[in-house]
Amino acid sequence: MHILNAMNADAGPGYDPQTSRALPWLVLLAGLAFMYVPSFVDLFRGIWSSSDQAHGPIVFCVALWLLYRKWPEVEQAERESRSGYLAWPVLVIAGFAYVLGRSQQIVIFEIGSLIPALAGSVLLLRGRKALAAVWFPLFFMIFMIPLPGFFVDAVTQPMKMAVSYFAEAILFAAGYPIARSGVILQIGQYQLLVADACAGLHTLFTLEAMGLLYLNLVQHSSAVRNIVLALLIIPISFVSNVVRVIVLTLVTYHLGDEAGQGFLHGFAGMVLFLSGLLLIIVADSLLRIGTKGDRGSDAAPGMRTT
Repeated sequence: MHILNAMNADAGPGYDPQTSRALPWLVLLAGLAFMYVPSFVDLFRGIWSSSDQAHGPIVFCVALWLLYRKWPEVEQAERESRSGYLAWPVLVIAGFAYVLGRSQQIVIFEIGSLIPALAGSVLLLRGRKALAAVWFPLFFMIFMIPLPGFFVDAVTQPMKMAVSYFAEAILFAAGYPIARSGVILQIGQYQLLVADACAGLHTLFTLEAMGLLYLNLVQHSSAVRNIVLALLIIPISFVSNVVRVIVLTLVTYHLGDEAGQGFLHGFAGMVLFLSGLLLIIVADSLLRIGTKGDRGSDAAPGMRTT
């Protein structure tokens, strides 16, 4: 380190410390772009272009924005000389996962390797404090990774059955002529199939990401409140799916099949996320009443109390 400082001091008037400090990050960015730009192009042309995976690019952009917000903390963190001992194994694992995923077309390895690649790079260039500053944006990227089809199918089917059951029970209690056979709802002269997009794992994944983003932005000081709200996101996501199916069923029953499958079907997707966000805010408000000593809970998003 002393030798490096002496060399910098003797570099002459043309030496720019900021350029020297930014050079490793530029090299890193170029390397990551070379590796992952083709992968993301394939995603945009393939999986991410479907309605089931439409949340992927949104999550990715939000994660980049979160990284941008935290970047000043990364720049201010002092580099740790021993961080390389931890960083290199992480980078090797990321490289192996990328090569395996890219060569064998295993998307979960190919795209998922970006997370340890970024974590290892931050750890190598700045150290553990810098990595701690950006842990949530890196964790948030998990929600953009396409899940294996066999896993999605195994989890989605019981979810659809449960959503169909509750939607039928609620509408029947409200006096509507509705019956159910598996995941098929019969209301009046119309039959509706509860599809994966209406009650599948992808919507649960998206709502879970939205809830965790809400938690990160409000930054409650109460650990109990954060944990309970994070756990409540799962049943909130389920209730939001039930609301969406009920809305689509009522639209079809009152306005016809074309309305249910046309523009209003997309609008029901907005109802899903709006109802999910509303339920999260309501649950958070109830937790604020029941949680004592949470001084930072009423702070504005992004603000910390001292």
